[in-house]
Amino acid sequence: MKRTTKRTTQRTTKRTACAKYAAAALAGTTVLVACGTEPAGISTQDLSAVEDVSWVPKKVTVDGKDYVLPAKGARHKAQIIFEPTTAEPDGDGGESGGSVGCNSIGVDVAIEGDTVKVSDLVMTLMGCPGAVGEFEQKFVDVFDNDLRARLDGPPGSQTLTLTSPQDDTITLREEKPPALKGTRWSLGENAYLILTKNNTVTGSLGCNTFHDKATVKDRTIDFGPLATTRMMCSGPVMKTERHLAEILSGKVSYQQERDSLKITKGPGESVTARAE
Repeated sequence: MKRTTKRTTQRTTKRTACAKYAAAALAGTTVLVACGTEPAGISTQDLSAVEDVSWVPKKVTVDGKDYVLPAKGARHKAQIIFEPTTAEPDGDGGESGGSVGCNSIGVDVAIEGDTVKVSDLVMTLMGCPGAVGEFEQKFVDVFDNDLRARLDGPPGSQTLTLTSPQDDTITLREEKPPALKGTRWSLGENAYLILTKNNTVTGSLGCNTFHDKATVKDRTIDFGPLATTRMMCSGPVMKTERHLAEILSGKVSYQQERDSLKITKGPGESVTARAE
């Protein structure tokens, strides 16, 4: 079992805020003008767009230097989920978090106005060499903070920018949920299925391949009798194949949440697939 550690960030100010007063001649008042451009926050009515969405961390900017999510070397799929909950006293991590490609990260999140408050960060302690490890460290340093949030772009392809009190930033992109049809859904080691637009299904039960009709309608999939190859496989594999073949037959219900697909045949008979 991998160990986890709770990380406490010292939130010292790395820069002194720059501001100047300017006379407003027409109004006869004094106006505070901040140096630099302050990013606009998310309006209160838009905050729901941040929650329960798969966000891919694309870039971390620290002291003006960009660190980009590495294309290679990641052990896990990089994604962050925000699910605000009430933080428990002395609690370690909450329902939010995910991974930026190496360790698993858990945090408590509270959203107040245009601020995403991240606390109680915990993470596994796998070694993450090279660019992946450097990106993860920069991400965690910025992420464990009270972050101003800005949301840009249309629903389905939004960009979320989180800015720390030190004016370092994390840029995340909204990840569209995979399409039910055309996606390769993994059912376990070597087992998968692909639903096509022509109301057919193809895949593997782990050893033998299969194909047949599959009609999707009203949150159900109506599988025809699976036509499979007849290779002899080891005992445990054949047991798994029989179980999968039983579930993937006749009419079943399904529930898709982000990149997971739960197929239910009846009470106690279900399998959860993951998008590859």
